[in-house]
Amino acid sequence: MAQQQHAHTTTVVEQGRFCLARCTCGWRGPARRARSKARSDADDHLGSAGPAA
Repeated sequence: MAQQQHAHTTTVVEQGRFCLARCTCGWRGPARRARSKARSDADDHLGSAGPAA
């Protein structure tokens, strides 16, 4: 039976004064004050995640 490929999908979530990146794989980035930094964390995660298994 073939395994399904699951794409990593990231979002940026605001929690009070902070933002953090989350991924459908369960990864969560650190809380950031700058929304742009949270997006950068998400981009870095997608770049290092490689092909989904």
